[in-house]
Amino acid sequence: MSTMSPVDASTDSGEDRLPGRRSTFAEGLRLWIANVKAGEIGSIPVFLGLAAIVIIFQLQNDKFLSSQNLTNLIVQMSPIVVISTGIVFVLLIGEIDLSVGVVSGVGGIITARLLIPDGNELQWWLAFAIAALVALTIGATHGFFVAKLGVPSLIVTLATLFIGTGVVLALAGQRGLIRVQNETVINIASTFLSDAIGWTLATIVVIVYAVEQYLADRARLSQGLVANSWASFASKIAMTAAFAFGTVAVTNADRGLPLVGVIFGVTVVGWLIVVERTRFGRHIYAVGGNAEAARRAGINVDRVKIACFMICSFMAAFGGLILASRLRSVDNSAGGGNLLLNSIAAAVIGGTSLFGGRGKVTSAIKGALVIAATESGMGLLGWPSDRKFIVTGCILLLAVTIDTVTRRARQLSGRA
Repeated sequence: MSTMSPVDASTDSGEDRLPGRRSTFAEGLRLWIANVKAGEIGSIPVFLGLAAIVIIFQLQNDKFLSSQNLTNLIVQMSPIVVISTGIVFVLLIGEIDLSVGVVSGVGGIITARLLIPDGNELQWWLAFAIAALVALTIGATHGFFVAKLGVPSLIVTLATLFIGTGVVLALAGQRGLIRVQNETVINIASTFLSDAIGWTLATIVVIVYAVEQYLADRARLSQGLVANSWASFASKIAMTAAFAFGTVAVTNADRGLPLVGVIFGVTVVGWLIVVERTRFGRHIYAVGGNAEAARRAGINVDRVKIACFMICSFMAAFGGLILASRLRSVDNSAGGGNLLLNSIAAAVIGGTSLFGGRGKVTSAIKGALVIAATESGMGLLGWPSDRKFIVTGCILLLAVTIDTVTRRARQLSGRA
């Protein structure tokens, strides 16, 4: 999957091709090869990395591809996917947010405290709404300091990391632990759907994706542009169907499709539509590509930056809710550990550029899958924590190196 922005995508048809028709398979293949040579490698490194991870760990432990382990994988990666989705927005505008881990902890612990069954507890949705409002305020503050005052995002969010850590310690109380006892919140990460619902959802996913692709091609044809070949159209539908039905088949062999997997899937798709189908999304890519050019084009750069930081903090709080549901508690270390590192690494490994202006919201899922699969495999082999950190760091370094090299290739080809 290409990491080109929607602005670029509209101009990515060859000048020598006739308008208003579907390209042939050969033309599509030649264009794909040309794009790869020019640095448009898309998701190739992610898929190759996943293939290598699966082969290596499956050969070491045949339980790696078991239905139980793969179902657990979906649940385990869910907080990272949600938090990383927010990070993608900040990376797209060429900024960074080092506070997402602790903001997720703040969101989780506020929700947990407001749900303590002491007679004054709130409804779960109201408790999370308050936590989300706090997170949005944090994000707006980040955006204000970065966009209006010109303070580097690295410094602003690093300060929030320290402040947030203190807030978590204060809210955790003397015991340092708050148990989540609200059944609705607990069920977020512990509910598994029936076989029938799983198959139904997979069918809906394939149908909706097929219709969306058909309408997109039809729109290009109506505008006198070149659309995907029928072979390309069919292959995309086939791969989507294989992934959707394959996932359901595997999870149904265990406990069923995890509800939390559906939640983060719908969330990512929703943000994907915002980024790729709205004016706001186009403005994000424009600001990340060249903020000054975007400002001269009439885009409110400050507003876009503030909005992206708010989205990032909100998604961090949402991830904190999911993590609290999965662990059924929130303690004074909430948002700590490797949560921040894994969340940022997931966005970068999935294909979002650290240089801004390039990437997709789906990078969060792809990167989180790489990290979760790696950690799961190392866990099955009984590797110690020190080795896990080393391996994850090496994967991140490789991803950033690939991003840097392909960026140079795009610059040489005039596509940067």
